[in-house]
Amino acid sequence: MSILDAIVRDKRDEVARRKTATPRSSLERACAPLAPPRDFAGALRPLPGDVALIAEVKKASPSRGTLAPAGPWDPIGLARIYADNGAAAISVLTDEKYFQGRLEHLTDIRGAVRVPLLRKDFTIDEYQLWESRAAGADAILLIVAILEPALLRDFLAAAKGLGLGALVEAHTAAEVDVALGAGATIVGINNRDLRTFETRLETTLALLPTIPPGVTVVSESGFATADDVRRVVAAGAHAVLVGEGLVRAADTAGKVRELALR
Repeated sequence: MSILDAIVRDKRDEVARRKTATPRSSLERACAPLAPPRDFAGALRPLPGDVALIAEVKKASPSRGTLAPAGPWDPIGLARIYADNGAAAISVLTDEKYFQGRLEHLTDIRGAVRVPLLRKDFTIDEYQLWESRAAGADAILLIVAILEPALLRDFLAAAKGLGLGALVEAHTAAEVDVALGAGATIVGINNRDLRTFETRLETTLALLPTIPPGVTVVSESGFATADDVRRVVAAGAHAVLVGEGLVRAADTAGKVRELALR
């Protein structure tokens, strides 16, 4: 069983528990008075030659263990540094078992920054869309590798109905075809193979030509320097999503500015 298979298996159990603890009807009531979500899609449309940086609040990963430096974990402070130094949007990892995230971090960060927030998790049930909206997300992640095409289409429609943006993540040409066929307008090319966790920027470079004009392309993972970012921007990417390279940086603010090409 791959790491991804294990994550999805455990996510099903987690979602079942959450549904029991907080019924969907309660989430619907919580969403009703909320202000409209921030414009995630608009934040990812930079001027020609520029890039939109999605900076990720990420404490740990299954392959790398704990990423954050020793000491108290301060997701709110980290998000403020991201927003103050040029991040166009912030990704908040909320998976608890494998990434040491919490849904509550999303709500706390919402009150601390003005940029759009992406809930980064493994979405397998429409319940999670309502949960995301209630917690303060402006967009959700949909991973082609774990969703049947019909379910992906349903989730895209449900997200649109809730006003949420959707980053549809692919790792292969076949997955890009599924994303586009489902109607995705923001496609993330994950340079990390979620089954092996190997990372290669060449994945983005190979898949970018398969994506038509008008679709926003986000290159995800594997960025350490501004030159890495320039490689994918020159090939046609509009945005990059960076987690580990920022969390582990000695000078987080400076690394945000560097990777945002400031």
